[in-house]
Amino acid sequence: MNFAWAKSYMPRSLYGRAALILLVPVITLQLVVSVVFIQRHFEGVTEQMTRNVALELRYLLQMIEAAPDAQAALTAIDGTVGPLAFKVALPVEHPDQDARFFYDFSGLRMITTLRDEMPALRAVDLRANSREVQVWIDTRHGVMEAVFDRRRVSASNPHQLLVLMVFTGFLMTLIAFVFLRNQLRPIKRLADVSEAFGKGRIEAYRPSGATEVRAAGRAFLDMRARIDRQIEQRTMMLSGVSHDLRTPLTRLKLGLALLDEQDEAAALMRDVGDMEMLLDEFLAFARDDSLDDLVSCDSAELVRMVTAKFTGSGQLVTLGTIEGAIEGAGLAMLRPMAVGRALENLIGNAVRYGTHCRVSLVIRDKVLLICVEDDGPGIPPDRLEDALKPFVRLDAARNQDRGSGVGLGLSIASDIARRHGGSLELSQSEDLGGLKAVLVLAR
Repeated sequence: MNFAWAKSYMPRSLYGRAALILLVPVITLQLVVSVVFIQRHFEGVTEQMTRNVALELRYLLQMIEAAPDAQAALTAIDGTVGPLAFKVALPVEHPDQDARFFYDFSGLRMITTLRDEMPALRAVDLRANSREVQVWIDTRHGVMEAVFDRRRVSASNPHQLLVLMVFTGFLMTLIAFVFLRNQLRPIKRLADVSEAFGKGRIEAYRPSGATEVRAAGRAFLDMRARIDRQIEQRTMMLSGVSHDLRTPLTRLKLGLALLDEQDEAAALMRDVGDMEMLLDEFLAFARDDSLDDLVSCDSAELVRMVTAKFTGSGQLVTLGTIEGAIEGAGLAMLRPMAVGRALENLIGNAVRYGTHCRVSLVIRDKVLLICVEDDGPGIPPDRLEDALKPFVRLDAARNQDRGSGVGLGLSIASDIARRHGGSLELSQSEDLGGLKAVLVLAR
């Protein structure tokens, strides 16, 4: 059978599922005990006790039937009803039907048993007095009314077992949940540390808990150490290469400056400038995650500062959307320099390939959405995924006359977004018609 439909109703958190695992067996056990034990046991006890009372009532009925009249019958049973704890009246009026509360299941069993044992039974009343039972029986001297204690035909305090069972089940569930919470706390701590590392934060962590959780924690620490070493080695390698190449480039620039042929020297100087730009981009790509530390900052002010750099240089960069420039408010944990670089790359691409760039910011409870749109030619939908790869240039899709980069701008922005627990989403701008880049950052 396919139970996929039930997944939508199941709790998603580990605590919720653990509570479900605890509560389902306890509740099931209580239901089984209630149905099997209480139903059968107390019904059996009620039936047995009712038969005993019916036997005594038949004995009284025989004495009454043997008397010549009603007064003689009452005199004959006068010395018997006292020891048997009955109140008897004869003759009396009787109701037409039985009376009981709808939830009185033991009373239903008692009435059924009395009718089986005494065919002359006319009616039974269990509602007039919850502590007494009134029965009316046909005799040859009229209808006899007999009243006796309800406890003679029902098990006393059947709710005590239910109360004890529920209380014990709740207590055991509480103890088990406290114990399980202590076992789940290391798992949740490991999840929190892993999530923080995914957002670029290094938090202190010491493996604890069960053996399997400790093993997972140690594996995480080893993985985190390897990733840190790889990042550090990549940064050092590219930084060293960039530094070593600057010396010969400087000598080339000096030699070109001394040449007499100015036209040839100018072309070579442009090539050297392109090489320096390549080195700068490579170094930026290598160290984009080590610019600064996470701090609580005003994201709206950060977006305004980056946008002002471009508007100050004469670029057509506007801050705002149809709904408004900035939606929401609040501080966020960000690396300001890294996010600023990512935003500069996105705006730089927009003004390079288009004439108008529009920037907007949406602040939500858990994420920031920084949207950069342009009116350029955009990127074909089948090339959007390739645009996020490093060193991939899509100049065929964009305008060559506007200049070309080295294929690292979008990749750097995407890497910075991932280091903040987010992503870079590319699509077509519905308003401007060009590329729409949305930088999603976790708060």
